[in-house]
Amino acid sequence: MLNLVIFGAPGSGKGTQSEILIEQYGLDHISTGDILRGEIKAGSELGKAAKGYIDAGQLVPDGLIIDMIEKVLGERKPKKGIILDGFPRTVAQAEALDALFAKLGTRVHAVLDLQVEEAELIDRLLKRGQESGRSDDNLETIQKRLGVYHAQTAPIAAHYAQQGVHHAIQGSGAISDITARIARVLDTLA
Repeated sequence: MLNLVIFGAPGSGKGTQSEILIEQYGLDHISTGDILRGEIKAGSELGKAAKGYIDAGQLVPDGLIIDMIEKVLGERKPKKGIILDGFPRTVAQAEALDALFAKLGTRVHAVLDLQVEEAELIDRLLKRGQESGRSDDNLETIQKRLGVYHAQTAPIAAHYAQQGVHHAIQGSGAISDITARIARVLDTLA
């Protein structure tokens, strides 16, 4: 079983690369963003609670996300492994994920850290907002989200570096080039 965390600032290409890795490696994709957007669209209690945080460019509280991930893992029972996209986003979530995986008899095998210059991230997100109509892809919210990322999410790189599973990946350039960089890392795990 291969458990991956795809990691990076908003707009770094996590969703795009996740889709490719799912296809190439047969992994189960767990995107907290997709799950939360589904809950919001369904009007569930979790969705209502999460919407306020997301619209303000803030992170959904750890307890809600951790419970949701455990529930999803229990329902899906992935065979080849998983790729987590959008989780963990804090050191506390990373520690909780480590504990959850230990309970399940597994671990995080690689953290793929997509690194992109901030100006390019902003351009990507503004373009995505124009194309998709996502309400959280406007300049003010993007800047808040990037601030939250730097303050709360970026520190998990050090957490996983201590475990020897953090891999910095240049996230600029052609999608196929980024995928090739990721594949070189994953090939060393096989």
